[in-house]
Amino acid sequence: MGTKFKVKANTQAADYNGKSYYFCCAGCPGPFNNNPGEYINKQ
Repeated sequence: MGTKFKVKANTQAADYNGKSYYFCCAGCPGPFNNNPGEYINKQ
């Protein structure tokens, strides 16, 4: 996580506390959804 990439129409995303978070690969949404605060605090 933390990789910069271009968001496209088919980019996977999750909403958390009113903000959208986008993922570069299929393996990222699961861990994020299990504990979003852990990943958001790393930014």
